[in-house]
Amino acid sequence: MKNREKYHEKANSQIKKAGFFILSFNFLILNSFSILPVMAATEEPVLSVVHSQENANQWTGITDRLQTIGVKYCVIPLTDVKSGADWGDRRVLFLPNVETLTPTQAIALEEWMSKGGRLIASGPVGSLSAPGVRQLLRSLLGGYWGFSLSDTEQIKPTKTNIPEWANQTGLFGKVRGGVVIPNDMGTESAAVWNSKDNPAAVVTTERSTFLGWRWGTDAASSAELDNAWLKAALNHYLTAPPPSNRMKKVAGGSPNCSTTVAAAPRGQGGREAEGQRGSSSPSSPSSPSSPSSPPPKTATAPIPRALTIVKPPNSEAIDQLEQAVRLDVKPNSNEPIDNNQAIALQQELENLIGRVQSANLAVLANAANEGVVISDDKQSSRHPRTYTPQSVKQQPTQLASTKLGGLVRNKDQALAQVRVIAKNLPQLIAQKNYALARQQWLVAKTILWQQFPVDQRLAQPEIRAVWLDRGTIVRAASKAGLAQIFDRLAQAGINTVFFETVNAGYTIYPSQVAKEQNPLIRGWDPLADAVKLAHERDMELHAWVWTFAAGNQRHNEIINVNPNYPGPVLAAHPDWANYDNLGNMIPIGQTKPFYDPANPEVRQYLLKLYDEIVTRYDVDGLQLDYIRYPFQDPSAGRTYGYGKAARAQFQQLTGVDPINISPSQPELWQKWTTFRTTQVDSFVALVSQQLRQKRPNLILSVAVFPLPELERIQKIQQNWEIWARRGDVDLIVPMTYALDTSRFQRLAQPWIASKQLGATLLVPGIRLLSLPTIGAFDQLQLVRDLPVSGYALFAAENFNNELQKLFISTQGRIKSTTSEPIPHRQPFQTAAIRYTALQREWKFVFQNDPLERPAQKISDFNNQAEVLRSALNQLAASPSPSKLVVAKASLTRLQSQFRVLMSQELKSNSYQVKVWENRLVTIERLLRYGERRVQLRP
Repeated sequence: MKNREKYHEKANSQIKKAGFFILSFNFLILNSFSILPVMAATEEPVLSVVHSQENANQWTGITDRLQTIGVKYCVIPLTDVKSGADWGDRRVLFLPNVETLTPTQAIALEEWMSKGGRLIASGPVGSLSAPGVRQLLRSLLGGYWGFSLSDTEQIKPTKTNIPEWANQTGLFGKVRGGVVIPNDMGTESAAVWNSKDNPAAVVTTERSTFLGWRWGTDAASSAELDNAWLKAALNHYLTAPPPSNRMKKVAGGSPNCSTTVAAAPRGQGGREAEGQRGSSSPSSPSSPSSPSSPPPKTATAPIPRALTIVKPPNSEAIDQLEQAVRLDVKPNSNEPIDNNQAIALQQELENLIGRVQSANLAVLANAANEGVVISDDKQSSRHPRTYTPQSVKQQPTQLASTKLGGLVRNKDQALAQVRVIAKNLPQLIAQKNYALARQQWLVAKTILWQQFPVDQRLAQPEIRAVWLDRGTIVRAASKAGLAQIFDRLAQAGINTVFFETVNAGYTIYPSQVAKEQNPLIRGWDPLADAVKLAHERDMELHAWVWTFAAGNQRHNEIINVNPNYPGPVLAAHPDWANYDNLGNMIPIGQTKPFYDPANPEVRQYLLKLYDEIVTRYDVDGLQLDYIRYPFQDPSAGRTYGYGKAARAQFQQLTGVDPINISPSQPELWQKWTTFRTTQVDSFVALVSQQLRQKRPNLILSVAVFPLPELERIQKIQQNWEIWARRGDVDLIVPMTYALDTSRFQRLAQPWIASKQLGATLLVPGIRLLSLPTIGAFDQLQLVRDLPVSGYALFAAENFNNELQKLFISTQGRIKSTTSEPIPHRQPFQTAAIRYTALQREWKFVFQNDPLERPAQKISDFNNQAEVLRSALNQLAASPSPSKLVVAKASLTRLQSQFRVLMSQELKSNSYQVKVWENRLVTIERLLRYGERRVQLRP
């Protein structure tokens, strides 16, 4: 720490000696380009420019062009970026030709942009970064660098929807660059290449502009064209309405600014987005700038202030879990594709076809039931067999058009083109044409994503939950601010909110049990307001609490306390702390200290705290998070759980201090693992028993890791299957976070198919961070095709306007005299309504499918289906043990004969038949859960 302080003192001294050279001339106005004088009214810089290893050898060209423009700017060395604040408080950030960002930097960039920052980027931004970073940058930039063009090409205006600010003659000319692949929604092409199919050269969104060439390099473009684009984009963001926003600074951004690469400040004490599960790895170590890189030509003045730097962990376990099931398809990569990968690619394409068909069939059946007339064009496109789904908004697919010779203009062509791609994949792989195989696979995925019916309601009654994180609550700042969040969630059809109530040892509300309310909350009880706001909107409010995690280094940084502060509870009761085998309260590479679950005082404190929450507030449920030990790796000698109470109790049981045993002693080690696992198991049972005595209708849920059971017990001592089988919890919410649907399915499928959960409902978690909007919808469609009753979204802070718009259309609140049931609250009513929707799909298929079926077969099927419908409706209207027996028997009878009754559909559309079987399983699970929940036993 002392060395770091000396470093900052020395750096500050050097900067003061060097001084800051501030240009005084006004911004050059070029009337021919209609560029406004963005700097005329102020001496403050408006732009931050990022220096990195990749653009170091281009720095002269970059700064020469900036000098010509005359705009004042600050330099941000990329190696110094550790948090959102480190991107600065200037409203516009320029990333020229930066190909590598760390996860920490990408997440910090998202945080910075969420506070009003605007981004201009050029070249293959992030193309050498980790897959998760590339996905996040894609959402921030509105697209991604697809591939380089082999020759210099003319940039020209797009024929339609060209942004007004980009309609300048000086912006177009010859450039050597690459094709930018735009996202499906919210992105405009500001310029296109004058080559086959006119792929995008520049894409723009409300928050960003992405230039498809290496800005600042003479080999790519002229200085005049580079400057014209930068000025146009810069003025667009600085002059956006309302006028008061023109020089608005980014809240929380560091005002520090340097004029040279060498003198750029290090370690700004900015805030890092916390509450992101599985956030990031640290930035790479700082490296000196290239000696050949001259300083920039313009400057500003504030002197940097040295603050403590808290390093985040090397990687979070949730990210490591996703890496194990990843299915990356890199454009233009010619790496060999082995047989397993080939099978996975083809299977995922077939699954995506099935999901698109399933979504469209649901829409079509609903429309037919409601008497909505659908055009012949839509009907043919959404038919469950001939099926080429309707795209609500046709979006050009530049990758498809560039590589396959034409855009899919006609909806009837979409499925045919995808099937050709799927058929050709094995041949391309056999010919070792791996790059083309990957490109065509991505084309097919894009075509299919465009066919999802995002303009029609298709959701059935389901759990639609979202984690409302502490950061979003703090930013709301008042009941009025919180009401806006609940309004958005309610409009989007969300019916369950996991409200972060205990975080890092602090309560979000003024507690008489906890040591301290979160210091970011002053004079306000957010929990009381949240309960009221949720219930006014027919939503459930579940208190989300950190159980055994007692503090958080990231939170310490935000509230500006010592990074090693263990949180208010452990600070007052150090004997309650847990330790690793090296004596560390916080395991190496992690950020959170933990309580000792074996300590009876810890257990008593937590029970008293939870009792206060559920008795003082009318919460509908309690969710236990961090209901585990920290991550360990026993094979590498990294273990945890050596709190004072645990060691004493284990030694009393076995005669051995656990600190002295290791995995090389299998019998003792197994006893030690079992001991720790039992501490967690017994605490869950205790919470369930005591809270339900006072609140019998309380819903208890747990946020858990979807690791294989044996591995999970060894690494974090979390055995949630037993909690489910015992009936301790109502909902298991596995954090099945993945950046694409195939990974999500691989993480979630084993637990969805599990027979080990008793009557407990499973609700897969979906992380919105880095997910494109249509990618999130794809994962939701998978959930709806599997035997589960809903989903949980992490987190509210990533719930953007695009998602809200899509959710309002597909699952938004419907006008009705009765509220839609929530599965965990009204399981029998949910089962009846979901079954009615299933019948509508069968009816539609039988009436519209050209296949010939024996009349007797259809009659037999309809009779059995009707018997089950009647039984479910009677159970929903007036639950009783006898009605439950009849409903279960009717369901079992239909399930046993379902494949025989659907034999013809099974041959032609096996995916859809499997979906229908899954939905029957969902109804079966709802009946089992309802039986336990309302205690209907014969």
